[in-house]
Amino acid sequence: MRKHLRKYLPDHAAVHGNKWLAPFAVTLLHPRLWHLNRHSAAGAVAAGLFCGLIPGPFQMLGAAICALLFRVNLPLALLTSLYTNPLTIVPLYVVAFGMGKFTLGGGGEFVAPPDYGDAGLLVWLQSLIDWMAHLGKPLIAGLLLLASTLAFTGYVAMRLAYRLYLVRAWRHRAAHRRP
Repeated sequence: MRKHLRKYLPDHAAVHGNKWLAPFAVTLLHPRLWHLNRHSAAGAVAAGLFCGLIPGPFQMLGAAICALLFRVNLPLALLTSLYTNPLTIVPLYVVAFGMGKFTLGGGGEFVAPPDYGDAGLLVWLQSLIDWMAHLGKPLIAGLLLLASTLAFTGYVAMRLAYRLYLVRAWRHRAAHRRP
């Protein structure tokens, strides 16, 4: 599994040679950001799942910042944050709103988020902020609760999956050592 993933990961020379990433080379070349083990993989999945609910194009930036702060696998954190897309974001926000409404015991109706449209990024971001302010506390509380639940579940699931993988590998090696 790791050998398969490593062929898609950039090497240190690619990161160091990129003119846009050169100022951050010392931070981005930290070995724990690129090492794939059960700790870094589980942390990366948790960071990606938590940051995936950040609105707009900022989910990958949030996942990258979390990966840098917690020193977990950067590419896996970025990849994991992509579970939200135009097809999944509305159902996830509806679930988050429902969780927040249930948790806070508040009222309010859910309204679909604004479309990107032709107006541009700044106009869309302003309309997104207005939309979130309209939905208020239930949405924010629900987003934090859903993101935390997804992150915890992803962390535990990744640790269990990695553990199962290691146990199978140990048993496979032990079976091949026997005459």
